[in-house]
Amino acid sequence: MRYLGRLSCNACRFLLAAVFIFSGYVKSIDPLGTQYKIEDYVESLGLSGVVPEWLMLTASLSVSTMEFCLGVLLLFAIRRRMVSRLTLLFMAFMTLVSLWLVIFDPIDDCGCFGDAVKLTNGETFAKNIVLLGAAVVICRRPLLMPRFVTLRWQWIVTNVMVLFILCSEMWCLYDLPLLDFRPYHVGADIRKGMEIPPGAKLPKFDTVFILEKNGERREFSLADYPDSTWTFIDSRTVQTEEGYEPPIHDFSITDRKTGEDITADVLGFKGYTFLLISPHLEKADDSVFGEIDTIYEYAQDHGYRFYCLTASSDKAIEHWCDITGAEYDFCITDATTLKTMIRSNPGLMLLKDGVVVGKWSHNRLPRFE
Repeated sequence: MRYLGRLSCNACRFLLAAVFIFSGYVKSIDPLGTQYKIEDYVESLGLSGVVPEWLMLTASLSVSTMEFCLGVLLLFAIRRRMVSRLTLLFMAFMTLVSLWLVIFDPIDDCGCFGDAVKLTNGETFAKNIVLLGAAVVICRRPLLMPRFVTLRWQWIVTNVMVLFILCSEMWCLYDLPLLDFRPYHVGADIRKGMEIPPGAKLPKFDTVFILEKNGERREFSLADYPDSTWTFIDSRTVQTEEGYEPPIHDFSITDRKTGEDITADVLGFKGYTFLLISPHLEKADDSVFGEIDTIYEYAQDHGYRFYCLTASSDKAIEHWCDITGAEYDFCITDATTLKTMIRSNPGLMLLKDGVVVGKWSHNRLPRFE
């Protein structure tokens, strides 16, 4: 009986260690992606604009560091009593969060494993129930977990663990994620990522219109759209039926000057195309405008294309041009799509015939002779 207790305790220990190490690491190498997911949570709570970005980035770094460190400490059975209690508290909190996700469905993906593994809210809740049960087991009998290192070596393992995860986070903040799980990774064909297989079931959408009359606001569908006495306020698209969704489903490029969709033209160009990507120019690092202009001139000299993709307003674009002297063309793309394309503001992406052949952070822009 004691043997079975030891076996079950250590099976739970290794399960928790593996999940925590993997979850913490994939989030630590994409700290901005984790921050964007936290922003989704904050927005769903109606706190958008209240919680500052630096606090959400701090939360991103803290969560990934905590998960990774708990996983390593469990693996080596360091500070067994304290770590098992912290693990139980952490899993209890995350289980409550996943229950909230199941009930209210504020976001589609919890972000537990970054972009590496996508889970539905129901799958996330089921996973957390299992991990919570495992945490209860190790918390009841922590001393059944044998140590993999002596007491003398525990401080070395702990220091190396913390140094490793912090260095990983800082480097990926400075540069780009060490591993890119998104559909815009180097080598990805964007056009293929947008294709829908023949015979695949397509999702169905309805447009909801918000109109106002005599101070009263109501929602209408296209079928019951009212007369002209109602004033249009806003509209939103609601998915009514599930269907196949390609990995890249929201990528489009609109010429800022003409309003024309030039997505097919950009992706179909046989030569090289530089894309300077900035979701919000007003928040972009403008200290590298000299290097950007050099790359733009290089593209001009060699017959390559160069566009800046942004979701910024005309005012923000004009301000950027004033302070940097930018002469390249600006195009409009969805902000969320741009954040998915590259974790840098601004960042640089190089395409050839619709295939991503290079990506650079503004901190490590390429030099061309």
